[in-house]
Amino acid sequence: MTDGDYDYLIKLLALGDSGVGKTTFLYRYTDNKFNPKFITTVGIDFREKRVVYNTQGPNESSGKAFKVHLQLWDTAGQERFRSLTTAFFRDAMGFLLMFDLTSQQSFLNVRNWMSQLQANAYCENPDIVLIGNKADLPDQREVNERQARELADKYSIPYFETSAATGQNVEKAVETLLDLIMKRMEQCVEKTQVPDTVNGGSSGKLDGEKPAEKKCAC
Repeated sequence: MTDGDYDYLIKLLALGDSGVGKTTFLYRYTDNKFNPKFITTVGIDFREKRVVYNTQGPNESSGKAFKVHLQLWDTAGQERFRSLTTAFFRDAMGFLLMFDLTSQQSFLNVRNWMSQLQANAYCENPDIVLIGNKADLPDQREVNERQARELADKYSIPYFETSAATGQNVEKAVETLLDLIMKRMEQCVEKTQVPDTVNGGSSGKLDGEKPAEKKCAC
C-alpha cells in the first residue's frame, strides 16, 4: 500500500505502568523484532502499520477486505506524564491495556488505568484488550492466569498473555482489538443510516470508497 492508499485510519493506544513492555510489544508487532534494551518512553511516541481487515459475510462466508492504516500510540507509564498521556485517550479508538506478568503491582494498577480510561476515553465502555506481557519469563511470574482472566471477565474484555521477546500472541491481541473496533463502527453506521437523498447517495456502510477515520459513541 502506498501513502494514502487505505480505507480506514485506526488509532490504538498502548497504556500501562512503566516497564511492562509497551514499547517492545509495539516494536514486535510492527517490525517483528525484539529490542531487549529497556528504553523509557518520554511522553508519547507512535508506530504505524498497514494491514488488511477481512469482514465476515453471511453464514461465515468471507466478506469485503479493507485496507487499514494503524497508528499505534505508545504512552509513558510514569505518573509525571499522566496529564499528557490522558489527553490522547479521547482520540484513540481502542486500547491495549498492559501489565507485566512478573510484577504483581503492575497488575494491581490495572484497575487504576481502567478508571482513567472510563473517565477520559471517548465513551465509558471503549474497546479494550487486557494484555499480560513477558509470558516468556515463567520463573519470574507473579500473576497467575486465573487472576488475570477473572479481572478481564469483570470488565468484559478479552485477555491475552503475550511475549514481545518470542512474539507469542502479539499479533492476535492487536487483531482482536481491531476486530472489536471495526464491528463497533459497522454497528454504529447501521444505526445511523439516513436516506440516500440526505447523505448524497452513500449508504453509509463500510464500503471502503475513501480513507476514513471513524468513531462512534457507545
